[in-house]
Amino acid sequence: MAVLTAAMRWFIGLPPARARVRVQRDIAVPMSDGVRLMADCYYPVGDERAPLVFIRSPYGRRQAYAVLARVIAEQGFQVFQQSLRGTADSGGEFDGFAMRPGDGLQTVAWLRDQPWFPSVMATWGTSYLGYAQWELAQVQIPEWKAAIIQDAPSEFYHSFMYPGGAFALGNALGWVQVVNTMFRTRGSLLRQLPAAFTGPWKLRKAVLAPKIGDADRKAVGEHVPYFQEWLHHPEPDAYWARMDHRRNVENMPETVLLAGGWFDFFLPGMLADYAALRASGRQVRLLVGPWSHGRGMNSRRYLRESFAVLDHALRGEGKQPETPVHLNMTGADRWSEFTDWPPPGFDAKPWYLHGDGGLDTRSPVTCSPSRYRYDPADPTPTIGGAIVAVGAGSKDNRRIESRSDVLVFTSPVLRADLDVVGPVGAEVHIRSSREYTDVFARLCDVEPGGRSVNLCDGILRLKPSQSETTVDGVRIVRVELSPTAHRFRRGHRIRLQLSSGAHPRFARNLGTGDPLGTAMEPAEQEIFHDPDHPSLLLLSQRSS
Repeated sequence: MAVLTAAMRWFIGLPPARARVRVQRDIAVPMSDGVRLMADCYYPVGDERAPLVFIRSPYGRRQAYAVLARVIAEQGFQVFQQSLRGTADSGGEFDGFAMRPGDGLQTVAWLRDQPWFPSVMATWGTSYLGYAQWELAQVQIPEWKAAIIQDAPSEFYHSFMYPGGAFALGNALGWVQVVNTMFRTRGSLLRQLPAAFTGPWKLRKAVLAPKIGDADRKAVGEHVPYFQEWLHHPEPDAYWARMDHRRNVENMPETVLLAGGWFDFFLPGMLADYAALRASGRQVRLLVGPWSHGRGMNSRRYLRESFAVLDHALRGEGKQPETPVHLNMTGADRWSEFTDWPPPGFDAKPWYLHGDGGLDTRSPVTCSPSRYRYDPADPTPTIGGAIVAVGAGSKDNRRIESRSDVLVFTSPVLRADLDVVGPVGAEVHIRSSREYTDVFARLCDVEPGGRSVNLCDGILRLKPSQSETTVDGVRIVRVELSPTAHRFRRGHRIRLQLSSGAHPRFARNLGTGDPLGTAMEPAEQEIFHDPDHPSLLLLSQRSS
């Protein structure tokens, strides 16, 4: 362990350890219903009331989590690391993303009664560990001075499970599989090795289950109650309200670090949280790197920022950065600093689709629509992007783009570098033979050699009367793609992909209005791009 912590200190650029660390393991924290939640406490020897970092996790308290806790403690902080209800050796039942409301606050009350509890604390964590911080903020906690949140939004329906109204099948089922394996093996990495080989094969079969309600059983060998709940609540109803903590923004601590990745599915939700936190008067740092989900948690920049937050908020050391927004500019391979998000000085500019497959800033001319056929029995696949599994991020899309059910619209070769920083959207004029269908849009950078690399994307699931419809039956669909910060290099081209699926990332649209059924209906699609139906791509470009 000493070698690992020393290596991590060196990697981050931390000073030598301030103190030796002791660990008290398997501390039982009683809840009001009799359940005991288990925790470990790391503390620096010689400072019994050191500032405290509170971490709540469903993923156990050993392996990598133990290394990070020890490194934090070596820098002079206590670390109280707790397993959530129904996970590891904590009692009770685990219910997916629905945490029992009182557990976090009752733990804070218990901490206050301990002689070693200081007057200040922070929270820290990635993914579920970050989401747990939003759940904790049900009331104001005076001792809570800073929250370090990575890859985690304040709500789950829009941000993860049903973005654009389409069920995120691949990501949801992939997470179920990871958690199921972790619980069955009690966190043992050695016992998880067989699943590392068989898991991807089982997942590929599961996402093609004729009935989506059987997907969990095919992936993990049994029905998972919370997965079934996700399927049976396709609308943002009372079930999802339990997992919506956006209202807690007023109870968040004064200082918040939000860190995300351009290829993380949680990024749009996190950026909405950034705006809400700024509006509430919090001091917010925003860091967005070239990462997919969870891949930035061991990055040097993120860890340095996190320790800087702890030093400033809990010990009064250091100072807040003058420019709070730090973004990695993909395509330029450099970091840029801005005063806010979206950055000032960038405006949405339209790029119009043309009948010859072109994409430029000229208004469209009269032409016939582009057509394709979407067949849910052979769903349009996806590659790369914001997924849980291995293979996330930027990938070569030429194999996808060669399919007959995918349209591409490509700009001329750029004569100068073009920076796009901010929201990305598409307005698509579509006429479909089915009332129930999807529109999937993806922005790509086409290199001089022809390689088409995905940057961001989005989906919208259409239902009757959901979108604006013209007299000729054409529906005007507005798709929000994930935001980006990217430099299109001189000699490259901009490309927009349009299709009606991205399977298995999103469950296939069966075309019937019954997502839990087995009947399938193909859709004949027409994409219009003429003066009366100007389909377009909106890019945030530097103001003239």
